[in-house]
Amino acid sequence: MKAYIVGAGMTKFEKPETRDWQYWDMAREAGTAALADAGVPYEKVEQAAVGYCFQASTAGQRAVYELGLTGIPVYNLNNNCATGSTALMTARQFVEGGIADCVLALGFEKMSRGSLGGGAGAGDFSTSPVARHYGIMAAAHGFEASPPTAQIFGNAAREHMERYGTTEAQLAAVAAKNHLHSSRNPLAQFQDVYTVDEVLAAKPVHRPLTRLQCSPTSDGAAAVLVVSERFAAEHGLEDRAVEIAGQAMTTDTGASFASGSCIDAVGRPMSREAARQAYERAGLGIEDVDVIELHDCFSINELLTYEALGMCEEGASGKLVESGATTYGGRWVVNPSGGLISKGHPLGATGLAQAAELVRQLRGEADARQVPGARVGLAHNIGLGGAAVVTLLRRS
Repeated sequence: MKAYIVGAGMTKFEKPETRDWQYWDMAREAGTAALADAGVPYEKVEQAAVGYCFQASTAGQRAVYELGLTGIPVYNLNNNCATGSTALMTARQFVEGGIADCVLALGFEKMSRGSLGGGAGAGDFSTSPVARHYGIMAAAHGFEASPPTAQIFGNAAREHMERYGTTEAQLAAVAAKNHLHSSRNPLAQFQDVYTVDEVLAAKPVHRPLTRLQCSPTSDGAAAVLVVSERFAAEHGLEDRAVEIAGQAMTTDTGASFASGSCIDAVGRPMSREAARQAYERAGLGIEDVDVIELHDCFSINELLTYEALGMCEEGASGKLVESGATTYGGRWVVNPSGGLISKGHPLGATGLAQAAELVRQLRGEADARQVPGARVGLAHNIGLGGAAVVTLLRRS
């Protein structure tokens, strides 16, 4: 049984504490928008898959109760930064498995200002789910006082530079591109445009990464409505429907740790395998894709993901972004929303915001950031610890 997205909605992503709202307020706003986009009342929803990382258990119920009190099952999900796409995958599996015809996937996060995790010593991570990942980093590079996620990705960038000749300007080109894209997105956290030189001159976070190459903490929510082919036909939603053509989640294997490389520890192997499986299930390849929303938590991760998705040979991603192949007028448009770097990164909402952007693009509803003729979209969402989800969306 096929699954389709027929409604998508999201809040504006904002710096924490910008608005006096609670997570259920943002969830109500995004959920209501997704239902309105589909023209489907909440009473038709049979299940809800709800993702978040920083709120308490059963926060999913507190959130969807804002939409209605119908007694449906609510599943609370947490998969680090891949939480939103995990909610989408759960909804798709319910529909494809014949468990439900109409499922709401909702993700939200109300975050605190400042970097995630702080700059504690490696010993503080001994009982953390990502202790093995940080152990790889500490063995190769030591452990410094900068934020730990920035450290492990920054060290991955250093390895990529040393191994392949990638330059700091190429890393900065990722951020400059995504900040430019977000200037066309009214729901993005940032709309400022920066040159490569300005990105390089920004405050250092962990060499070679500067502040403008790092995703911010954010408040926000996103939601999509996933339905069966039967439901779409019965409710006259075929013209709104975007097919989930292929999707896969992978987690860490021995390849993440065997090399001792931060490039592998931050997820390139599991992203590559998730992409392979998603392509196979969809009967599509990267050559069929028009528009991509990928997990640029740091500029280096966009480059690593180019390689994992098969957009270029290993080590050639710096040259790919420098060539203009991943922006308007190039082979693909990557992160037309602004990506995590500039759109924002409320962890539980990120994967669903990617899906919402792609739905808009494939319907031709993305206004100033529309990718001309887009028919196939790819979303890539990753979380340390780890999980990688690749989703292919198709508009017939």
